[in-house]
Amino acid sequence: MASIDPTTVPGRWDALHALLRRLDDEIATVYTDRGVEGVRPRFVYPLIRLAHTGPLTIRDLAASLGRTHSAMSQTVTAMRREGLVETAPGEDARTRRVALTERARELVPLLEAEWRATEESVAEIDDELPHALSAVVAELERVLERRSLRERLAARLDAAGYPRPEDR
Repeated sequence: MASIDPTTVPGRWDALHALLRRLDDEIATVYTDRGVEGVRPRFVYPLIRLAHTGPLTIRDLAASLGRTHSAMSQTVTAMRREGLVETAPGEDARTRRVALTERARELVPLLEAEWRATEESVAEIDDELPHALSAVVAELERVLERRSLRERLAARLDAAGYPRPEDR
């Protein structure tokens, strides 16, 4: 029997992912409206951090921001393409040090102002909601502390006949 493609039915969190993309697009438009090209919202956090710490290895930058090395490496590559960072060999052949370019240093005041404006705007939006998103996220964290998504998924896969190899 052929299965029905489950991706044809909208998922419960599809709207949330779409909203987050829309908000990122709106932030990116703020930069474009101010004549800044090539800055994506995902660049802002590492650019501001580098402005305050000075050059860091990709690993140290990722750790300081709570990101994976792989994701930060991709972000650094994209920022380098846009002329925002330079990379140089680190202490050994496996590491790269990331430093801001002059262009990025000139943009940091705007990036920090946008960061603060975004935080203020998010607080304003939160206050307008009947259930503040920040409170919902905190409650979601509490629910997941009691039973993680991984545990819930594993239980359902086990029940559906897809146990882990070590459980067979």
